[in-house]
Amino acid sequence: MEKDPPKRLKARKDALKILKEALRAVQAGNALGKYLRVEGDRLFFKEFNLPFSGFHRLIVIGAGKATAAMAKAAEAVLGDRLESGHINVKYGHSHPLKRIRLTEAGHPIPDARGVEGAARILNLAENAGSHDLIIALFSGGGSALLPLPVEGISLKDKQETIAALLNCGASIREINTLRKHLSAIKGGRLAQAAYPARLVSLILSDVVGDTLDVIASGPTVPDPSTFSNCMEIVSRYSLENRLPPAVMALFEKGASGKIPETPKPGDPVFEKTKNLIVGSNVEALLAAKAASEGLGYHTLILSSVIEGDTREAARFHAAIAREIRRTGNPVPPPACLLSGGETTVVVTGDGKGGRNQEFALQAALEVAGAGPVIVLSAGTDGTDGPTDAAGALADDTTVSRAEALGLNPASHLSRNNSYPFFKALEDLVMTGPTDTNVMDLRIMLIP
Repeated sequence: MEKDPPKRLKARKDALKILKEALRAVQAGNALGKYLRVEGDRLFFKEFNLPFSGFHRLIVIGAGKATAAMAKAAEAVLGDRLESGHINVKYGHSHPLKRIRLTEAGHPIPDARGVEGAARILNLAENAGSHDLIIALFSGGGSALLPLPVEGISLKDKQETIAALLNCGASIREINTLRKHLSAIKGGRLAQAAYPARLVSLILSDVVGDTLDVIASGPTVPDPSTFSNCMEIVSRYSLENRLPPAVMALFEKGASGKIPETPKPGDPVFEKTKNLIVGSNVEALLAAKAASEGLGYHTLILSSVIEGDTREAARFHAAIAREIRRTGNPVPPPACLLSGGETTVVVTGDGKGGRNQEFALQAALEVAGAGPVIVLSAGTDGTDGPTDAAGALADDTTVSRAEALGLNPASHLSRNNSYPFFKALEDLVMTGPTDTNVMDLRIMLIP
């Protein structure tokens, strides 16, 4: 059945090597080390520096899947100058810390522990004075891990809202627009609470285009979105009867101007705030490109901003792979196609999986029998949807191997049931927590 098994096997191993090198390049501690250092009495960020003597207290706060690794690196740099701090991280994503307290909490659906930790973080910001310095650390997952609802909204309201949004196919930008307007801490409100303290945010981006107000729902960034935008999103996805009444009432009041908006660009509360990106999907792709070229592949980065429907994205990638096998365009074999970004899945089935596993399954159907083509799609944080897998590895033999086991690939795809499918084939990509989160990485090899 296989014309050249050794070549295909080597390419599968190469795909995993490329992923490993990409993750290493954007590991949170390594990323932070490029942007934060101490020389004498001065604290250097990449773009500017501040004198320690100008501040009474130094505090670290933050939230996200990779924030524990960032906090550990920050403690190593700041040493005894750091007074205290608090961060929220996803369960199982902790690191031992000395001066910064840590709360493990729920993601992607927020929980009570997240609310408790977020309240402590907000309290630290509110009690900072004009001569204090706050360093805020944010990474992907920060939105779910800072679930402090505004007055009149319960945690249950937020949980039901997020569940509805995650299943309707809304983009992360749309989801976070609603999150910001349900939160007492996101959408610039953390900076509002911290003012007039000096605030510097170091951010690991998990958002297409590195849009600051979307990453972790922008706790320290001016919010250009409005309650009217929330109502438009609700209407776009027909969520009027799927969101809790209290949430709909809040959006309607806000859209009619009856309650205050989130702080907007130009608000003086941001005068002493700096927001810096310390790691992004582009950096992961460039590291992957270097690794693939080192393995002998002609490499093409398609884009770091791939969005939209997961299955359509898979069809597009597979079409290019088939073109390479047929004509040698746009790059000749041995070829490597790379892309990043974050696609979406409209959940219609009752199965278990994530967007990366679904991408790999759709791509497997598209390249079946096309000759050696390897597909790897993975979340750089090590988790894909509500599963313990980062993603999955597929190739042109995936469909035939599955059918030999009595599996129907199309049926699994229609049920959004990619996790059991790839588990049966032993083709899940399992990395565990990676200490980073810069969206997804897709690797296609044509040996």
